[in-house]
This record gives sequence, structure tokens and C-alpha cells, in this order.
Amino acid sequence: MSQSIRLRTEEHEFQRLSPLAAKSAEARRTREEVECSVRTRFQRDRDRILHSKPFRRLKHKTQVYIAPVGDHYRTRMTHSLEVAQICRTIGRALSLNEDLIEAISLGHDVGHTPFGHVGEETLASLIGHFEHNEQSVRIYTVLTGDGEGLNLTEQVLDGILHHTGPGMPKTLEGQIVRIGDRIAYLCHDFDDALRAEILSVNDLPATIRKEIGSSTSEMITTMVLDMIQASEGKGTICQSAEISAIMKEFRDFMFERVYYSSSLQEERSKSRLILGILFDYYLHHPEILPEDYLRWTGGDLKQAITDYVAGLTDNYAISIFKHLFIPKE
Repeated sequence: MSQSIRLRTEEHEFQRLSPLAAKSAEARRTREEVECSVRTRFQRDRDRILHSKPFRRLKHKTQVYIAPVGDHYRTRMTHSLEVAQICRTIGRALSLNEDLIEAISLGHDVGHTPFGHVGEETLASLIGHFEHNEQSVRIYTVLTGDGEGLNLTEQVLDGILHHTGPGMPKTLEGQIVRIGDRIAYLCHDFDDALRAEILSVNDLPATIRKEIGSSTSEMITTMVLDMIQASEGKGTICQSAEISAIMKEFRDFMFERVYYSSSLQEERSKSRLILGILFDYYLHHPEILPEDYLRWTGGDLKQAITDYVAGLTDNYAISIFKHLFIPKE
């Protein structure tokens, strides 16, 4: 009886989803394994990500504001959940695979460092190259499962890798997450900027307010509807030219007024300092690194330090720094 549950779900996908949708039965893993009697492959991937330690750490990794005072600012975890909700709405409207969309959405940001993009920039400056999307894939192929990864499907890993950067996801579900991620972080970071009193609604350029609205709900609704209408019946996920241009203007505005704002520079500088000092300390004291990291990297010390430091939460990085370098009261 239980075996028929997964098979029935897979059959339903072929019956009710778009011919362009990714089908669970056609998903492939690097290592063959016994199938679950109830869940499809994409559902198992979603559950593996959701129950993984790297995903749980996202609750203490910053989105924009470093260790903010207050309970209502976004974290990487709440951002990932919001991306999943937005993208599943789009996927359902286009009759695409919501389980694949959810798995990619939940896993796309696990490779982020502590302290947001400033942490990513710091590690890149120390080792020459670091991209959080590549680190997300590394986490789920090497740094989990005792060095063997979680054996996620190729479609999920492809969507995670290409949710940002130059490459384009092979599946329409991955393409939804690529655009939906931007919708989520722009709208919600704007909402948090209002809460932090870095911006007011009147600071938003008039063209943006006119075209997509001035509240989080209005903005998301407008851009989601536009994606659905622009993508329906096509072999690619896209936006209309008008909304795409507005999103670019919105993004440029957010970088200028929020992400690189002078009000956040002091905290960003502190974050660079903390990560730089921690990296150097582990370089000279490799014996205090968790031994798994050196084993997983085949003894490559810099890679082991990068993997460990990148996995720290904001709170834990600050705690380690205090423990190592600040005298006890």
C-alpha cells in the first residue's frame, strides 16, 4: 500500500503538471539509493535540506543587519522560507513542480557566511575566490553526511548553484527561484530598512512606487503576477521588459541607500575585522579546528578554514572572537 503512494504521486505529476515541468521520477542522483515508499525524490531532497544543520544555522545568519536588536528583522532562514512561498505561488500558477521549487529555495543560501555579503567579500579577499552559491553546493555534496554530502538530485543542486551568478538553471523551477529570490530580498530588505528607519516610503523613487507599489505586499503581488503572465506557455521564466527595468532600478536604489549605506559601514567594518582575525588565528592554530574539516578537504588547511568560518553563524563568530581575544570581566 505505502509503495503506491510515491508511485501515485509520480503518476499525478505527469498527468497534472506542465509538459515543461521537471518530473520527480526522472530526477537523478550521483549515487543510486533505495527509493522512499512515500516521498518522491524532490520531496526527500526538501526534507534532507530542511532537517540539515546548515539550514538550521540560517536562523542566526544575518540578511542585512548584523546581530540586530529586535525580533522582527529577516534572517537567512526567514528569507529562505519567504523565497519558497513566493516561488511556489508562481510555480503552482504555471503548473510546475512545487517540491523541486521548495527544495531549491530552502537550500539556496546555506553557503552564506556570517555577516551577510560583507562576510562573503572578506573571505573572497582572503582566499582569492568565494561565492555563496558554490559554497551551498559544496555543503550539500561534501560538508554534510560525514563528507559524502546528502546525495541531492542533480536538478536541486543545479538550481542552488545557478540561483545567482552567470549561469542559468536548466529547469524552469530553478529559473523561478533565480528571479523569485531577488523579488524576496529586495521587497523584504526594503521593509526592514523602513523598520530600521534607514529609509522612509517617500525615499522610494516615484517610478518604483507608481509601477509596483510602496508596500511589501503590493510589490510582491505586482512582480509575481508579472512573472506568471510573462512566462505562461513559454520555455523560459521571465519578466516583462517594464517590470525587469523597474526591478533593476529598485536594486540599484537598495544598493546605494541600504546595502552600502554609511549607517551600516561601522558594523560592516567590524565584521571584516572579526572574520579576518579568526581566519588568521586558525591559520596559525590549525589544531583547534574541528578535525572533520581537515579530513573532508584532504588536509588543505585554507579550504578547511574557509569551510569552517563560512559555516559560522553571526552570533557564534562573535562569541568565538570574544572568547579568543577579549579578556573576561
